[in-house]
Amino acid sequence: MLQPTACPALLFTAFKNYSYVGRMKKLKQVIQDIKVLLPESSAELDALLAQYLFYAPKIPLRLAQEQLLKKAEAGQLTVFDEFFSGTELKVNIFKWGSGTQRIFITHGWGSKAADFTDIISALLDTGDVEVVAFDAPGNGSSEGTLSNLLLYVLAFKAAVLKYGRPDVVIGHSLGAMANVSALGELEIVPKLLVSITPLIRLKENFEASMDALSIDKDYQARILGNFALRFGVPASHFTLGRYYDFNEQFNHWLFYDSNDMISPYAYLKKFMEEHPAINTKDYNGVGHERILKSPEMIADLVAAVVAIRF
Repeated sequence: MLQPTACPALLFTAFKNYSYVGRMKKLKQVIQDIKVLLPESSAELDALLAQYLFYAPKIPLRLAQEQLLKKAEAGQLTVFDEFFSGTELKVNIFKWGSGTQRIFITHGWGSKAADFTDIISALLDTGDVEVVAFDAPGNGSSEGTLSNLLLYVLAFKAAVLKYGRPDVVIGHSLGAMANVSALGELEIVPKLLVSITPLIRLKENFEASMDALSIDKDYQARILGNFALRFGVPASHFTLGRYYDFNEQFNHWLFYDSNDMISPYAYLKKFMEEHPAINTKDYNGVGHERILKSPEMIADLVAAVVAIRF
């Protein structure tokens, strides 16, 4: 059995000073190094597991994404990262169009604003829109090595300060949860919220990630217990249902895939049952990430955005 190390705070102190350069910045290398150290516990393993859970891999831009970004008005936000680096991080933000309908987009984990290229292009084709999207801290082109939901929320709030209150808010995966959290903190009720394959429970998502590496359950509990030490709340605190406080008249569309392996349908089903006023649609078999390129989903999203103009 993999035993926890002696100091329960070590997980979140070790990785802060852990030197991660060159090839070890890649998630595949982190995973390989974890497997080498298992099953014996060590400060180094704690540090690697923190990297594994909070490191968002950065995927290079494709040609169509580069072309879209070239058309954007690029800017920067600044957020303070109290959780990992203890420094101010520059967050890259992009704006397309200058219409009257302001739309904010928040990407998911290990993603970036440009991953919404098909959606942004379709929205721009409707005219009279201003589309704003950012690369969250530690993701895409923005600064930071490690990231979490709270940094996403800070970036969203900074975007509101820069561009003003959005009429439409769109989010994918972790970004969908971040949107709901940020809107609640800012007390903003947009005309339309669109959540695409939203994450429902982060604790269970972390557990699934560690299960994939055959991390002992007792050791998983020890690691997750450190959330309260570092973030002030336990990992179980981060659920979409906890943040959701909109009334039955709120205009919310939730697009999902009932075969989604990243955001399990069992959790989503319970959330939808608790909030029956949400408009939902299942794009069965399209996939957690590939849904962003689904012509059917994009058409439905654009129709929902256009509908609130009248």
